[in-house]
Amino acid sequence: LMPILVFLIFIAVVTVTHDVVHGTLGLSRRQSDIALFLMGAVLMESGHAYRITHHRHHAAFPGESEDADPEGYPAHISLLGAILYGPVFLWRLWWWAWQKSAGCWGQRAWLLVEGALPWLVVAAGFALWDKTPYILVYAALAIVGSWVYPLLTVYLPHKDFGDTPLTQTHTLRGRLIPALFLELTYHLEHHLYPQVPSHNLKRLAERLDPYFQRAGVKIWNVL
Repeated sequence: LMPILVFLIFIAVVTVTHDVVHGTLGLSRRQSDIALFLMGAVLMESGHAYRITHHRHHAAFPGESEDADPEGYPAHISLLGAILYGPVFLWRLWWWAWQKSAGCWGQRAWLLVEGALPWLVVAAGFALWDKTPYILVYAALAIVGSWVYPLLTVYLPHKDFGDTPLTQTHTLRGRLIPALFLELTYHLEHHLYPQVPSHNLKRLAERLDPYFQRAGVKIWNVL
C-alpha cells in the first residue's frame, strides 16, 4: 500500500504547501516558515525554495528563459523534455532560490536545512537498512515521485499557452479527478485569483463560468 499512500501524501502536502505559499490560510510569517519546513520535510523538499520560485512564476510567466521563471520553464520544452527534466527540477529551483536569497541569511538558513534533509534521510535509510528497509523505500518513492512535477504541475497545465491571462494555462473540470487532486486542477482560476485557497477554487470556477463562456475559454472535461 505504500506507493498509494505516498501518492495521497503528495497531493495533500502539495495542496497545503501551495496555500501556505500564497498566504491563504491566515498564518503569520513565522507560522508560514514553520509550515513550509514541516510540509516540505514530509517529502524531503524545500518549502522555502518553492515559495520563492512560485511567486516568481506568478509574476513572470510565460518568461522564456529558465532564469526568468525557473518553475515555468518546462512549459517551454517538449513532452519528452519535461519528463527527462524531472530529476533535476527541484534542485534547479533550490539553486535559483539560493542565488536570489543573497544577503538574506534567515532565508538561506531555511534553504540549507531543507537542502540537507534528503541526504540525511537517505543516509539514515542506509544506516538502518538491517533494522527496517522502509525508511529508504519511502525516501526512494518520495524522491522519484517528485520527478513528475515538471510534467504534471507545469507542462500539462500550461501546454500550448497563449499571450493573454485567459490562455496562459488551463482548467480541468469533472467530479473524480478534481476531487482527487483537491481542486488543484482549477489552474486557470488559480492564476487569475491566486489569493483564493484551494478548497474554494471550485466555487470560484462556478462564479467565473459565465465570463469564461463569453470569452470563449476552453474547458477541459475529465472524469
